[in-house]
Amino acid sequence: MSTIHVDAPDGSAMNEQSFFTATDDAPTDGDTETRRSADSSERAYNTIRKLLVEFKLKPEERINEVQLAKTFGVSRTPIREALNRLASEGFVSLTPNRGFFVRSLSTEGLIDLYELRSIIECAAFRLMCERAEDDQIERLRLYWSAIVDGYREQPADTILAEDEGFHLLIAELSGNPELINQLAAINARIRFIRRIQIEHRSHDLSQVASHSAIVDAAIARDAEGGMRLLRQHIELTVSATQQALKDALLKVYSPPVADTKRARRRAV
Repeated sequence: MSTIHVDAPDGSAMNEQSFFTATDDAPTDGDTETRRSADSSERAYNTIRKLLVEFKLKPEERINEVQLAKTFGVSRTPIREALNRLASEGFVSLTPNRGFFVRSLSTEGLIDLYELRSIIECAAFRLMCERAEDDQIERLRLYWSAIVDGYREQPADTILAEDEGFHLLIAELSGNPELINQLAAINARIRFIRRIQIEHRSHDLSQVASHSAIVDAAIARDAEGGMRLLRQHIELTVSATQQALKDALLKVYSPPVADTKRARRRAV
């Protein structure tokens, strides 16, 4: 695995080795050792996640924990903790007796998952309109009003987290905990793909307006109108995600420009 450079807190470049060892040299007691372990796990999580999102680790590739630990200059424990966390978030998969693998970029099953998401979210919105108290609906309005102004300018990870939070809150206000569980499970399965789509040119920031319209429908207890908006919102996301995945596959598997130029020179 080649050395990947990341940015230090002061903006300077550093590789994973120095990134992990820069703050890990001082003698420690038991409590500090625990904090160091947690810090190493957090840094491992952030760095591996960055490698995944930037396709430095290829889809369906088996992740070599020993090599990562060696490259990062840490034990396998924080690497394993980071990978388990990434697996729970849908960025990698864990196969018993084989290890961790990078998630596939296949569009297979994507439509089915988004169709299920639409059914669950529409059901949740209807139940929210029927069951939620006014102060609970106000929670949804306050949640969105607190983030709407800066929503477009946020980093992709923040946009993803805030969007999931918005839709999960609707499920929570439905009063049916099973809807929350099911939606959270779907989110875990599509999170990696959605993260790719948010940074893609197809990401439609005008969807901010659709969130505002959904909130307005909730305040008005307009179940049919809100469900229609949710279906449209999710359908647009599906279309954009499919395009983002196609472009991601081209990016991952197309030969580097330098290799292409060399091949052309040899052909002349």
